[in-house]
Amino acid sequence: MGALLLGGGRALGAQTPVDFQVPAHACDCHTHVFPDPSRFPFWAGRGYTPQPASPAQMAALHRALHIERVVIVTPSVYGADNSATLFGMRARGGAARGVAVIDGKTPERDLDAMHRAGVRGIRLNLTNSAPAAQTVAASSALIRQAIQRVRPRNWHVQINTTLKVIAGIKGMVLDSPVPVVFDHFGGARAALGAGQPGFAELAELVHSGRAYVKISGAYRISQRPGYTDVTPLAQALIAANGERVVWGTDWPHPDSAMAQGKEALRPRPPLPVDDGLVFNLLPVWAPDAAVRKKILVDNPARLYGF
Repeated sequence: MGALLLGGGRALGAQTPVDFQVPAHACDCHTHVFPDPSRFPFWAGRGYTPQPASPAQMAALHRALHIERVVIVTPSVYGADNSATLFGMRARGGAARGVAVIDGKTPERDLDAMHRAGVRGIRLNLTNSAPAAQTVAASSALIRQAIQRVRPRNWHVQINTTLKVIAGIKGMVLDSPVPVVFDHFGGARAALGAGQPGFAELAELVHSGRAYVKISGAYRISQRPGYTDVTPLAQALIAANGERVVWGTDWPHPDSAMAQGKEALRPRPPLPVDDGLVFNLLPVWAPDAAVRKKILVDNPARLYGF
C-alpha cells in the first residue's frame, strides 16, 4: 500500500513496504487519533492544533504494516477529555487499548468506565508542562499522585519526560507498585549516544523490570536521514531487558512544537514520516525474531491486557 493522503497532498502512512515477517498479533503501542473537531473539540489551552487523522486512516496504515493491535494515547490537545481516544478505540474493538489523561477533577466513575472500555494507563506529558513543573521535585509529586489514582485498577503510569527527570525519579520508579512506562526513548537525543547523561539510569530501570520504555518516535530524536543514529540507543535498551521494551509509530506524527495565541490554533500538517521505513528498522535494532515477538506481541499483551 502506498501513502495515505491528507488535504494538500501530505503523506500520512507507510510509503515503504515492510521487509520482514511481522508476528501475529503485533501491536503499535503509541498512536493518537484526531477525529472531526466539530464532534471532538480541542482543549482551549492547547499548544498546537493538528489536522484530522481518523481511525479509518489508522486502520489502513496498520493493514499496510501487518499490525493487528493498537494502543491509542490521549494527546495534550484534548486536555483531560478522552472522548476522541475512546472513539478511536471503539472503532478497533477488542484489538485496541487506551492510555488516558486525567486531572484532579476526573471522577472515579469515569476511570471505571474507561477501564471497561479498555483503558489501561494514564499519561503524564511533562515535556508540555510549564518549566516549573518539569523539575524533578514537581515531576515526582505528579507521578506520585498518578500512581495513587491507578493503583486500585492495576493500570500503569506513562510518562513523557526527559532523561534528567528520569535519573532524578529512579528511586521512585524502583519502588512503584505499578508499572511505569517511558515514552519515546525516555527523551534521549540520538546524536548524544548511549553515553548521554541519564541514559544509563533509564537502561537500569528497564533492566530492573520496574519500567518499560517505548522505542517509538525515532524521527523525534534523530538528526540523520533514515534515523540510523537511533540504532545504538534502541539496541542498548533492548539489551538491558527485551521483556520491558515496546514499539510504536507515534502516528499520525503531529507537529507538536508548542506555540501560543493564534499560532497554537492554526492547524498544522503532520510531520512527513514514512512509517514503513521506520518499522523496517526494528530488525536492525532486534535481529532475533524471538526478541521482536516479545517487543511487538508478548510485552504489549502483558502491559495492556490483550
